[in-house]
Amino acid sequence: METINRRPWGYYQILSDASDHKVKRIVVEPRGSLSLQRHKQRSEHWYAVSGEGVATIDGKTFSLRGGTAVDIPQGATHRLENLSNVDLVIIEVQTGAYFGEDDIERLEDKYGRA
Repeated sequence: METINRRPWGYYQILSDASDHKVKRIVVEPRGSLSLQRHKQRSEHWYAVSGEGVATIDGKTFSLRGGTAVDIPQGATHRLENLSNVDLVIIEVQTGAYFGEDDIERLEDKYGRA
């Protein structure tokens, strides 16, 4: 596995990083929440491996649990939340023109990063 990148909500690991995609394993700890954000240069696909959570995409909520997935179009506002007492594990596939962390525009963040 790649390096663990710690965040206030949990951590992620980069599984694949190529010119046409990036794949991350994201672990959101119980009650953790990614910032409400959007990306100008990429879209994302979230596949839930285990745990339970909620994805909010352009104001609509979608339940996530092992075996379910959602698509986040480029430019859509989105957030991932773990409302359970066990880790939420997601595989994120990014496609688009650019995959850098500086393409994150944070709109709201409960950890004060927005």
